[in-house]
Amino acid sequence: MLPAAGLGLLAGIAAPGPARAQAWPTRPVRLIVPFPPGGGVDLTARLLAEPLGRVLGQSVVVENRGGAGGILGVEAMSHAPPDGHVLSLTGAGTTTAGPHLRPLPYDAMGLGHVTRLVRMPFILAVRNTLPARSLAEFIALGRAGEIRWASGGIGTSQHLAGELFKQMSGIAMVHVPYRGTGPALADLAAGIVDAYFGDPATLALINGGQARAMAVTAPERWPLLPETPAVAEAVPGYAAENWYGLAAPPGTPPPILDRLSATVRQVLAEPATAARFEAAGLHPATLSIAEYRDFLRRDTETWGRVVRAGNIRVDGD
Repeated sequence: MLPAAGLGLLAGIAAPGPARAQAWPTRPVRLIVPFPPGGGVDLTARLLAEPLGRVLGQSVVVENRGGAGGILGVEAMSHAPPDGHVLSLTGAGTTTAGPHLRPLPYDAMGLGHVTRLVRMPFILAVRNTLPARSLAEFIALGRAGEIRWASGGIGTSQHLAGELFKQMSGIAMVHVPYRGTGPALADLAAGIVDAYFGDPATLALINGGQARAMAVTAPERWPLLPETPAVAEAVPGYAAENWYGLAAPPGTPPPILDRLSATVRQVLAEPATAARFEAAGLHPATLSIAEYRDFLRRDTETWGRVVRAGNIRVDGD
């Protein structure tokens, strides 16, 4: 770092909280996607970047930094200067379920949590040649033998949604973890695996006739797949919605977090922006910082129970 830049950074750190928040942002904001391009997390970031940058008056640059189920990207964000210019998308695997699966290189609840961005159901998609044509037949098939179901990796939200279904339905399923969403979707389309609990990116396969939608994991039916039942219609009480959030480094001043949270909520409430998210299967579901922290605590408890009941372990990546 050049001396002048270093002096500027020190001046910013020394400034009182309200003054720093008033000046923020003073340069482009890096938005880290802790996964490779493609998939719901990446899509969320790219849909958010332009309208957020427009309101902030600075460009928001999306940076993909995948690895270790999203942990490497969030870790990189956690070590950035706490000045609101480096942010990261987060999810259950990197914040609420992750601590139950392995030691994390950061304090998940100690991050500068901003807001939940979106929520959406997982789609239980199956290969076209699977004999089951309904959710009841799928469950019966599972009870009669073994179903091979894919996920983007051990401990991912997709894995945990499937594990919860397995626990609550009592069917036999063999988990086939992949190193990311793309390979799992490819093998589902090829008929190599039987089922997949996918994010909205799975819609492309379904709409293209390469897989069938068997159910959605929200408590009720999903407008984008209105003829597809909710899992809860056959497994009462089942619900496993996916979500993505936004976080800043630990120690980010509260005035910056407050302004960022309010700005993001304003952006996602804009009708045109909300419509683009909804069309992609991503339902804007922002929360205040206090509400979001309460949500994170509840989600941590939920996935902790699932991980313990399933004896799930992540030994390495």
